[in-house]
Amino acid sequence: MNVRIAVRPARGRVPFVVLVVALLSGGLLGLLALNTALNEGTFELSRLQKQTTELTDQQQTLQKQIDQGAAPDALERRARELGMVPGGDPAFLTDDGKVLGKPGQASDGPPVPRTNNQLWGQPTVAPSPSAVPGDGAGVQIATAPPVTAGGTAR
Repeated sequence: MNVRIAVRPARGRVPFVVLVVALLSGGLLGLLALNTALNEGTFELSRLQKQTTELTDQQQTLQKQIDQGAAPDALERRARELGMVPGGDPAFLTDDGKVLGKPGQASDGPPVPRTNNQLWGQPTVAPSPSAVPGDGAGVQIATAPPVTAGGTAR
């Protein structure tokens, strides 16, 4: 008796095994690519957060410097370094020509010594003799005579 054993050809399983291995390999490569992209995004996020922190610290430092420079005592010190003096009590002119307050020339101690270095590199211009302050004349404001109802001055 000849017993014939039915042998299935291996050809039928090879394409299925190749397909399964290809799908598993593709899935693993896809997961690897996704994981790499997520890690890259995490590193970028960490870098940007660090940069944001550094820029915030820099902004706060600069704001502190601005606030210190804008303080009244710092402004006064800087103005005196530039040779400015306090103006004293102001005088005001009303609409009808009257003077409110007593006008006077600003005065202070000796002037602040200046170097030959002018601000912003501008050349020095000598003032005319009539514009030199401190000639003792002071500021004088003449009031206009009041106008009567008839349109003439009294």
